[in-house]
Amino acid sequence: MRRFALPILLFSSVLLASCHKSTPTLGLLVWEGYADPSYSRTCEQTCKCKVNASYRGSSDELVAKLRGGSASNYDVISPSSDVATMLVTAGLAAPLDISKIPAYRQLMPALTALPLVKKDGQVFGVPYQWGPNPLLYDRTAFKTEPSSWSALWSPNLSGKVSVWDDLSTVYMAAQVLGYDKPDPGALYNLTDEQLAKVKAKLLELKPNIRKMWSTGGELTNLFEGHEVQIAMGWPLMTNQLRARHFPIGETIPRENTTGWIDHLMITAGSEHKDLAYQLLEYLSEAQTQKKVIAVTGYLPANPQVAQFLSPEEKQNLHLNDLDNYQKRIYFWQNVPRRDKYNQLWNEVKAAQ
Repeated sequence: MRRFALPILLFSSVLLASCHKSTPTLGLLVWEGYADPSYSRTCEQTCKCKVNASYRGSSDELVAKLRGGSASNYDVISPSSDVATMLVTAGLAAPLDISKIPAYRQLMPALTALPLVKKDGQVFGVPYQWGPNPLLYDRTAFKTEPSSWSALWSPNLSGKVSVWDDLSTVYMAAQVLGYDKPDPGALYNLTDEQLAKVKAKLLELKPNIRKMWSTGGELTNLFEGHEVQIAMGWPLMTNQLRARHFPIGETIPRENTTGWIDHLMITAGSEHKDLAYQLLEYLSEAQTQKKVIAVTGYLPANPQVAQFLSPEEKQNLHLNDLDNYQKRIYFWQNVPRRDKYNQLWNEVKAAQ
């Protein structure tokens, strides 16, 4: 999700030198905003590099593109934690030499210790950004803050709801049904019976859905146009709407929420691995991640960012209460029966 995963701002001086030797094209397949034009133009002008960035709207779109024969078009990708393991086992990601990424040692142990991007003693991904899928709402439309995901099903919100066209909406409905108790990991391994009940619950929601969104900008526009009043979103949309002085509210409901850890990976077919390593190092550094979170509102994998933030910025990012905040986020995991989940979601979307 999210979501803004790969700024290409001023690369490091070593990258600059590398770019001046030739004019390689570094192909990126990332979340929306991770290759913001303001960053990529600066890189292309100063480094004389060609940056070819593509965005995708879901984890499944990334997997489809990599498996569809176009993997050689991309050097660096930013998969979320629900498909990262799949990419490793499928041989689509290259094992990393961590010694070439010195900033890796600075990253949160709670993230680097996870087994999501590890196999046979090797590491295949660098934690980059993370965050929740919060409940967003127009504050002018609610007298009190919505406190539960079940608010989306309110009969008073017919045609005023938006949800992400993504499996995270399936996870959310499973939370409403209580399938995350006592083990939140169960959300990613639901039984056939549970999936059938989740489908029925989502079908009940359809009359309230004005439109499903695929990109962050799309949901931002739906709120700004007063087409929707409440949605599952990303902190990115909150940042965008606040910058436009829209009265957006953001909360994690009492059921808690699912969330993601975006990793940076070098594709197995990359022809520019040295350049890609330099990019991973630069994006892992604390000063760079400060620039990223200023745009995205996501949380940094490098906790040393805190030294560059004001007390208000640290509070907004929950860095003063990190452990408790992380406990409220059920990070996406590998979904062994992902095909079943996708089948369910496609059936929900196709239903009249």
